[in-house]
Amino acid sequence: MKKSLILLLVVFMCGLASCATRVRTKAPTKVVVVQKRPANYKVVKIKGKRYYFWNGKHYTKTRRGYVVVKV
Repeated sequence: MKKSLILLLVVFMCGLASCATRVRTKAPTKVVVVQKRPANYKVVKIKGKRYYFWNGKHYTKTRRGYVVVKV
């Protein structure tokens, strides 16, 4: 009786243990916001989304300005 009670207690305690693991994320990267686009920009549509292209980089429009994106 005593052994079964201890076994039941051990099983119960293991059932309370969390299976969650710690997830680490990468440090946030620096985001450069361009307030005004230059006069020589081009509008490019890729997969139905609108991007602005200048200086060899693609930008998307946000509330704060234009941000570099990888397409």
